[in-house]
Amino acid sequence: MMLTKVYKFIADNKMICRGDTVVCGLSGGADSVALLISMSELSERLGISVEALHVNHCLRGAESDGDEQFCHELCARLNVPFKAVSCDVRSYAEQYSLSTEEAARKLRYDIFTEHSKGKKLATAHNANDNLETVILNLARGTGIKGLAGIPIVRGSIIRPLLAVTRQEIEDFLTEHSQSFVTDSTNLSDDYTRNKIRHKILPLLAEINSSAVETSINSISTVREENAFIEELADDAMKNCRQENTLNGLKKYPPVIRKRCISRLLSEKRLPYSHKRLEEADNALMNGGKINISGDIYLIGSEDSLELKKIPAQTNNVKEVPLIIGINRIFENCELICEIVECDNLKKIEAVHKKSTFYLLDYDKISGRTILRSRKFGDKIRLSGRSFTSSIKKLINETIDAGSRPTLHFIEDEAGTIFAEGIGIADRVAPDNNTVRCLKVSVERH
Repeated sequence: MMLTKVYKFIADNKMICRGDTVVCGLSGGADSVALLISMSELSERLGISVEALHVNHCLRGAESDGDEQFCHELCARLNVPFKAVSCDVRSYAEQYSLSTEEAARKLRYDIFTEHSKGKKLATAHNANDNLETVILNLARGTGIKGLAGIPIVRGSIIRPLLAVTRQEIEDFLTEHSQSFVTDSTNLSDDYTRNKIRHKILPLLAEINSSAVETSINSISTVREENAFIEELADDAMKNCRQENTLNGLKKYPPVIRKRCISRLLSEKRLPYSHKRLEEADNALMNGGKINISGDIYLIGSEDSLELKKIPAQTNNVKEVPLIIGINRIFENCELICEIVECDNLKKIEAVHKKSTFYLLDYDKISGRTILRSRKFGDKIRLSGRSFTSSIKKLINETIDAGSRPTLHFIEDEAGTIFAEGIGIADRVAPDNNTVRCLKVSVERH
């Protein structure tokens, strides 16, 4: 039953061509083992060659090595070519100031990319993973793209199990009398996704025992509708785009206008949010100018929206993409960002009172972040306040004149979230549900 579903899903989405070599990411867990067995059993019917690639993150000592050995023995039994690659996640995380989870993911996909060149890479994401992703995107704030879930195909990466539930996978392995390994870290609630997996999905199952199964069709529908919107946006961009200007966009529905504006901004790696797209669309329809980032503005007039750089009359704004690690926009000072796991709010507050650094809820930050100097019209709603304040006024009240020219500010796609010497935005303040914090500190030499 599951094999039939997987074969149909591959065929319907044109994932594979006859003659392809498919490299299966194999962790040894239930999902990846089911993926490998499925692709191996379907290989003749699909006309493909199958290989397996295991990444040993070296995080759990003998347990990690045992996982690698399990994968090696499984591939030997299935007569599938096997390769294992080890990486030092802890050192990489420390070097680049990343969380263990982020470092492991980045290294894993770097290794996948390196060892699957010219081939298809199959990952074992399933229907449960897809629903978790949609819930996570919904919680963080997303458009229809986020509700469309994990891409079925992205470049050379394919996901043949996206229409299969975790229960179907476990049943499939039981039918094959196939064991698998369990990563002990997946049983904890340390990470946001695991909270969704172990707490939210069981609650959904109490409302509807088939919640995961029904989500497959719902997400598929959203994906189809998003693809339709993308096609209409393609047509609108073809007809209206002239370098950095969109002309004649008024005749299109709002969803297409905003999709085109977001594409223009994304292409230039500029931040935007739902609110900013609404403002940009209003500028297009009624005329006006809105600031996007630094000295970049969108200017609307007579059915035209132009992305234009307007140098500040005074005090040029310095800005760079914010990175985890050391950031510099001024001489003799550094802004340092780290991601730290947070146990509870009391611990956060205790540390915060004794230290000079700032803590922001990392998962509340909206999209792309920029480190910059002060700019005209800066506003912020500080943590614990119910009103928005002028940063100019706050600086005049709290910062001595000599320090003002080199103050650091961080903004995400929804606005300013950090003002050095002043505080953080209320919307990114840590609370009892905080899992990861962005720790921000400034060192002056």
